[in-house]
Amino acid sequence: MLELLVVMGILAALTAMATPQVMGYFGKAKTQSVQLQIENINTALEMYYVENGSYPSASAGLKALVEATPEAPRWNGPYLKNARTLLDPWGRPYQYSVTDQGEYNVYSLGPSGKGMKKPTSAASANRSWADNG
Repeated sequence: MLELLVVMGILAALTAMATPQVMGYFGKAKTQSVQLQIENINTALEMYYVENGSYPSASAGLKALVEATPEAPRWNGPYLKNARTLLDPWGRPYQYSVTDQGEYNVYSLGPSGKGMKKPTSAASANRSWADNG
């Protein structure tokens, strides 16, 4: 009986030490997933631009990559597989905006859902997110 308690204590200690490390790996995997998903969205936005002469408006949003809109008569999509690709690993929609200069911003609200630093251009979209929460 005592041996069983000792083994259980050792297992509990090992679990307590390993859990934070495993959770860190999951967080890192989600971060890498966001970066890859934003790269895919950027590619889809560029294909949309080539065919339509502009990026989707802020009001049409990223949904214009999976569904035709009246503002894009030459729409030849879908540019992404389905609408689920517009959700980050935490289940929240990616944020999208277009500047007056015709550049776009794509970013995730991150694990906290409270907000992220907005990238200043499409080129930095996949590198510029850091949790503010």
